[in-house]
Amino acid sequence: MDSKDRQIIRALQRDGRMTNQDLAEAVNLSPSPCLRRVRNLEASGVIRGYSADVDAAAYGMAITVFVRIRLERHNETDVQSFEGKVRRMDEVLECHVLTGAMDYQLRVLVPDLEAYESFIRNRIHPIGGIASIDTSFVYGTVKRTAVFPPAS
Repeated sequence: MDSKDRQIIRALQRDGRMTNQDLAEAVNLSPSPCLRRVRNLEASGVIRGYSADVDAAAYGMAITVFVRIRLERHNETDVQSFEGKVRRMDEVLECHVLTGAMDYQLRVLVPDLEAYESFIRNRIHPIGGIASIDTSFVYGTVKRTAVFPPAS
């Protein structure tokens, strides 16, 4: 991947619906080589897909929650069980493995506090093997972007 590929990626991250003509102009390429590069980035899996950036509150999911979880045991069976169950939870948009005191951080979207309580009681607690759960509710967002920083 070279700097031109990175320019293409950043432009598409800003606007995934731009035409190839507009993209080519934005990155100073002619349309044919630009399209070839985009197709190569898609075929190699660098570009994994395209999606719409939707306002969660307008969609009906007004509450964003960061949930940090520490497991009781870190054996292969418990870790695989936890991760497999979390992958199937629609409310969980992201699940990251952490270093430090907690093992996982989940970004969860729910419509209201009652739905969050139900999520914890009916989805997380039944997993078992959880030593602790720490919750932080988002009450404002200072910055949110899907555009990667320039690579050097």
